[in-house]
Amino acid sequence: MREFIESLTNANVMEMAQDIRVLIAAGILFLLAAYFRWKTILVLLVAFAGTITVVRFTHLEEGAKFDQSLVFFGIGTIVVAVVMIYILFIQSD
Repeated sequence: MREFIESLTNANVMEMAQDIRVLIAAGILFLLAAYFRWKTILVLLVAFAGTITVVRFTHLEEGAKFDQSLVFFGIGTIVVAVVMIYILFIQSD
C-alpha cells in the first residue's frame, strides 16, 4: 500500500490521464454514475475531463506562448464551468 501511495504522489496528472487503466476506470465510473444518476460524480468527471482536454489543447505543459494559451485556457475553463452549472442546477430530472 505504501508503494501505491508513493507512486500516486510522484505521478504526473497528464501521464495518469493517458493511462489505459485510468481511462477504463473513469469510463466505468461514468457509466455507473449516469445509470444511477449520481450528479456529483458526473460533474466531477466532466470537470476533470474538461480541464485535461483544455490543458492538452492549449499545450500549457510544453511552454507555448503564454498569452495565447491563457486565452484558450480561460475560455475552455468557462465552457467547462457552464456545463457543470447546467448539469447541477438547470437540467431537470
